[in-house]
Parts: sequence; C-alpha cells; structure tokens
Amino acid sequence: MSTSQQADPLIGRLVDGRYRVRARIARGGMATVYVATDLRLERRIALKVMHGHLSDDTVFQSRFVQEARAAARLADPHVVNVFDQGQDGDMAYLVMEYLPGITLRELLREQRRLTVPQTVTIMDAMLSGLAAAHRAGIVHRDVKPENVLLAEDGRIKIGDFGLARATTANTATGAQLLGTIAYLAPELVTRGLADARSDIYSLGIMLYEMLVGEQPYKGEQPMQIAFQHATDSVPRPSVKNPGVPEQLDELVLWATEKNPDDRPTDAQVMLERLREIERELGIAPQVARTLSAGIIRDEIEGDSGDLTQVLPTTMTGPTTAVDDVDNATRLRAATKRRSARGAWLFALVILLAALAAGAGWWFGTGPGSLVAVPDVSNRSFAEASQILTGESLQPVQQDVYDIDVAAGLVVGTDPPAGSRLDKAATIQVLVSLGPQPREVQALGGTTAADARGILLALNLQVADPDQEYFTDAAEGTVISVSVAPRAGGDAVDCTAGCTALEGDTATLSVSAGPLPDVFGQSVEGATALLAEKDLSVAGTFEEYRDDLAAGLVVYIAERDGGGSFQPGESVTLSVSKGPEPVEVPDVVGQTVGEAADALRAAGFEVSVPGLLELFWDIYRVTTIDPAAGTLLAPGSTVTVTGFGL
Repeated sequence: MSTSQQADPLIGRLVDGRYRVRARIARGGMATVYVATDLRLERRIALKVMHGHLSDDTVFQSRFVQEARAAARLADPHVVNVFDQGQDGDMAYLVMEYLPGITLRELLREQRRLTVPQTVTIMDAMLSGLAAAHRAGIVHRDVKPENVLLAEDGRIKIGDFGLARATTANTATGAQLLGTIAYLAPELVTRGLADARSDIYSLGIMLYEMLVGEQPYKGEQPMQIAFQHATDSVPRPSVKNPGVPEQLDELVLWATEKNPDDRPTDAQVMLERLREIERELGIAPQVARTLSAGIIRDEIEGDSGDLTQVLPTTMTGPTTAVDDVDNATRLRAATKRRSARGAWLFALVILLAALAAGAGWWFGTGPGSLVAVPDVSNRSFAEASQILTGESLQPVQQDVYDIDVAAGLVVGTDPPAGSRLDKAATIQVLVSLGPQPREVQALGGTTAADARGILLALNLQVADPDQEYFTDAAEGTVISVSVAPRAGGDAVDCTAGCTALEGDTATLSVSAGPLPDVFGQSVEGATALLAEKDLSVAGTFEEYRDDLAAGLVVYIAERDGGGSFQPGESVTLSVSKGPEPVEVPDVVGQTVGEAADALRAAGFEVSVPGLLELFWDIYRVTTIDPAAGTLLAPGSTVTVTGFGL
C-alpha cells in the first residue's frame, strides 16, 4: 500500500455500519472511488464518496443522488450497476458494482490507436448501454473514455451518470457548461441544450479518437476547442488512418453533424447502423454478456440457519412469510435451491472459461497481440534498432536517398509508424544516404524552358527568374549554367554538364538577344530603342567621325567592369562630333600654284578670285582667309585674298 493510501483516513473505516473500505482506486473532481467489502452480502463493491468540501453544496448532492437514481432505472449489462446510496454523517456515498480493469482512456494511452475490431467491439457495448439509457428517457451528457470501464473478464460498461438528466430537462443550469469540453456537442457549447443526440455527438468524437489515436480538435485553451466544435466539421478518420473502412468514416460524420437533426435520433438507431457495418465488414464484436437476473452468494451461517439465497437485483413486490412449513418441505426447497445454485455456478464457469479463451486469443494471436510501430525517425539506426527490438520487432536496415533527412539518420520505417504488426515481425528501417546524385547533361545552347524542365525533373531547384544577358545568341537561349550545392559552398559551372545532388540550386544565364543597333540614330531615337529592351541611357560622350554627321550616335560604350549588359542596366552612348578639324598650313610667300597644292593636300578647297590660273606660277600669295593656323573641318574652302609678283 502506498503512502498516499495509508494517509487516506477512509482506508479501513466501516461506512454506515456495512461497508469496510479496503483501498482507493480512483479520484475525480467530485468524488473518490474506493474498493470496499459489503459485510452484509459478503461481496466486493466500489464505494464512491463525495468530496467533503462539496458536502454542503446542494447542487453536487443532487447530482450524487441523481446518478444513483439514473443508473438504478437501467437494467443493461453495459451499464455499471448502482446498488445503494446513502449518508454517513456528513459523508454522501454511492455503492456500485466493482469492476477490476482499466478505463478506455487508459487503453488509448497504452495503444494510442485501436484496431477496427477493437473499436467496433467497444462501440457496440457503449451504444447498447446508452440505448438502454435513451429508452429510459435518460441523457448521459458526459460520454468520454474516462467513463467507459473495460473489466478484466471482458465486460465493457459505461458509468458515471452524475450529469445525467431526463430528456425533457435539456437546459443547462445558468451559464454553467457541464461535461468535458473535448466531447461536447455544438448545441451544448452554443445554447446549453442537450438531448439524446448530444450523447451521439460525443460517441462520434470518441469513435474518431479510437480510430485515429487523437481527438479531432486541439487547442491550448478550452474555449478554442469549444469554438471548433461549434464551427468546424469533424474530418474523416481515414485522412489520418487510411486503414479505416469507408463505412466507419460515414458513421463518424453522421454522428458528428453540426445540426442535431442530421444525427441519429438516439443510440439505438446508431447501434442498428453499427450492426449493419459489422455484418458488411465481417466483424463479430467480442462482447461479454453478463447475467443480470441476480447475484449468487454463498450461504451465510447464522442463528437462523438460512441456506444459500439468490438475491435479485430488482424486487417486484413484498415477500410473504410462510410459517407453517414442515421440515420435509424445507429440506426439499433447500435441495432445489442447491441444484439451482450448482447449475448457475456451472454456467458461470463455462462463461468465464469462454471469456478467458477469447481474451487469450485476443491478446495472444488476435488483434490485441499486435504491436504498434513506434516513430523512430531522425534517430541513428542503432537507436532505432534498440527501440524497435524493445517492442518485439526485428529491425533490418534499408539505405535510401532522402533530400530532407541527413545522411545516417532514419527517414522512417516500412510499414510506417502507427502500423500494427505481429510480435517478432521484420520491419525495414529506412536510413538516409542523403540527397541522390544526378547527372546533368550539357545545356548550353538549349532553350531556357527546356533546360528548366530537365533540371526540375532531376529534382534540382532552379533559381527564378533566370539571369538575362544581351549577347549575339538568339533570345531565350541558355548561355551558361551554374549549380550551387544545397549544403553550401561555391557554385560550379555546369554549362557543359556536371554531377549535382538533389536539392542543389541551378541558375540559368539566358540570352536576351543582341543589343539594339543605334548607329546613326539621334540620341533621342537611340534612347527610345534602348528603353524597349529595358535599358536606360546614363550619359553620352562625343568623338570625331569622318563618316557621321555631328549629333548622331556612333555606338554603345563598353560596360563598366566588362561583360554583357543585363536588362535594367544603364548604358553610355558615343555621339559624333563630325570630322576632326585640320590646321590651315602657312602658304604665304609661295606661288599661288604652290599654295593651292599645299592647301589641297591638307584637305581644303582653294579659291583664288580674280587671278587666272595661267598666272598662278608667276604671282605669290600675300594673305589667305582663314589665316594660317586656323582649325577647319576637312573640305572647307581657303581663299587666297592677296597675291603679287
């Protein structure tokens, strides 16, 4: 016995002169449950004791009594029996059927996700119990895994009717929202109303959780979850667990419809549909049927000498005392009772043997024997192997290329995590070799679209947009390819082909076509042509050109730093100043003929007004216009203005 058990003052106490408390087995927000012995009937029972600080709260006291009355009205093998309710001083208590075992919540924690046969078996029992409640006009209002008991002998029962109410009393008290938020129907969240269809919604959420291993709605705050119940639709379980049959998908969606009118009207309707699904899937629920007619106990020897009695769970009327019975009649009656008791005991032994055999099959070779594959991703093979071996699985390493998981770490398993396998089954552990190497062909000269398609097909990333350059190649032609390693490092030239790893990034350099031809254009005309190619003019400079008139564009200057221009850059234009000027030679003192020859040789035209060419070799030049040393454009005219003998 633990220290906390020893410290509990109720351990060992005799409650109401009848129930000897043995040990504490559970503690909740409203009450603590103990295992105790009913000294009067010599049987083990569960004693539910309301917390002392709630004993003065009439609301909680009424719920306590309500639970006893609600459960007492039900006679179903899948509802926890409540035998008695009482008060010992300031302590209120319930006497209930004792079921050694675990709750559905504990089973879900252990297995996370249940198999389809397990799920169907548990749902069949839960629906049977709730169908009895709904027929009796009782709404449970707190259906959740914690309130489903899985007994060691295979029985499945629903309990804790502390929040149960008659179907006609469907309004929540004040602003208080009762029940567990993860399973509350939308109408309870939004309007505080509950009827049998609200229990159906909770069952739908539980069915989803058993099939998937988690609840459909999550949130850090309860109101976040409540808001999702009120606004979102529950997804199909097969989205998270592809092994879920379509029929169970549809059953979950039907039970969790937002509008109560679209759900099954009560648990019996949903149970009938589940039974149809069981036949369609060929699943026979392993549900243990308990004897509800009575409770058999050994005879109690006392002063009265009473023989073995059968105590019915429900009394139909007062018993009539018979005084005038002779000893022979009493002996015949005792013999008859012993025979009846022997038959009941034999039937009980057969039933328990069948249940034990079923449990042995379930956990030995049936669905209960399967092992859930744990998630070992992003671990070393040694670590993964240790974990899988601990789950009775046989790991085998399988090397695979993977773009996301580092080399040497586990990518996953085959079958994947969450699958259920037989013990000692072999499982493939997929260990990453890192990204897969790929051979890239020569792409220079291909079109950009073709090159991009080839690279993407090799699972390489392609930088977007392409790098464009003005070249003599046709527009859209690949002029170079570089590949940058995903792991980091310098890019490599891949124009003529290379080896790259999946996930590396390729950058395409593509021709934007040749630069516009601006020779002989005005500066304004050249600027307009360049703008069409997304180039701007940053400035101009002038140079003498014998073949181009002043003010016209000669060419585009080389790019600063060399290389080809790209769209969006600026250029500088060379503009013609016309032919370069020539200095007028000094011909004064020469004969007119000699001066004319010298001027023409310098590129000028010669004019000698008033003197016949016949006398050019006789007369000498005294002045010219323009004067010697003047700079003139080639072809300009120099006039001999003075001459004499």
